[in-house]
Amino acid sequence: MTDRQRVWVEHAGARIALARWGEPDSRKPPALLVHGTSFVGEIWDEVASVLASRYTVYALDRRGHGASHKPATDRYHFVDFAMDVCAVVEALDLSEIFGIGHSAGATDLMLAAKLLPRRFSRLFVMEPTVMDPRADRNAASGLSDKAAASAQGVLRRQAEFESAAAAFQRFRMAPAFADWSEGALWTYVRHGFEPLPDGRVRLRCRPEIEAAMLLPIFEAMEQVYTGDHRGNPFGWLSEIGCPVRVATAERSWPIYKEMSARAAALIPAASQWTFDGVGHCVAQEAPALVLQALEAFERSTDPSRLI
Repeated sequence: MTDRQRVWVEHAGARIALARWGEPDSRKPPALLVHGTSFVGEIWDEVASVLASRYTVYALDRRGHGASHKPATDRYHFVDFAMDVCAVVEALDLSEIFGIGHSAGATDLMLAAKLLPRRFSRLFVMEPTVMDPRADRNAASGLSDKAAASAQGVLRRQAEFESAAAAFQRFRMAPAFADWSEGALWTYVRHGFEPLPDGRVRLRCRPEIEAAMLLPIFEAMEQVYTGDHRGNPFGWLSEIGCPVRVATAERSWPIYKEMSARAAALIPAASQWTFDGVGHCVAQEAPALVLQALEAFERSTDPSRLI
């Protein structure tokens, strides 16, 4: 496998952490990978290690995750995450970027591609978090009681474990991680937890941070997100100029498919892809399927280049 290194970007007094596979090389375009909520950049390892033969691959830890900065709980709106992606792109002077994102991380990339339209060559987004800003909605009604309770329920999540092995065993039994490969789950445990002096480990994405992240996500799911002082950014999706492939997974929840359909309807140059027989976290369940889909997308948008 290609060696993985740690890279840091300083932005507005905050630090954004990235993993990089391969050395920067002018002959290799960059691929920028962005994970979903509660994860870390390194969980892309099984995909990134293969892509590194053709790309310089970067995967960032989104704010609140991994080794990246952890601002106050009111700083986890969609535009906040997108601005971090833009800061990384500009600090590393990346261009002709192949953006690859999952879930809320896919949304980060789409918004960043609107903000920095000349930097991205194509986007492959897996089940992004999207609302349709054109649809009728009653924003005044706010989030449903069920969704609000789900976000609050995260605050009761166990954050510390006796050891990395104990954390691995606990997550191995969780339905959300049941189909992850053993390697992907161990990568998550090694990088998504911080060691404590007494040998215990603690989640880097703390429950109070994850709960703050989930509120805007649930609001987007339920079509009641209104944005912050910068407004609602989902109208930006209609201004994305590069090719975008929106992927869904056969065994994921219906809401993920619905939000992907919203994205495909909003983005002018969107095409669609379906992963058969897998769930929401495709790259950690079946990385080979992701690599095949990325190759097919690249062939369809630039036949002269192969992954």
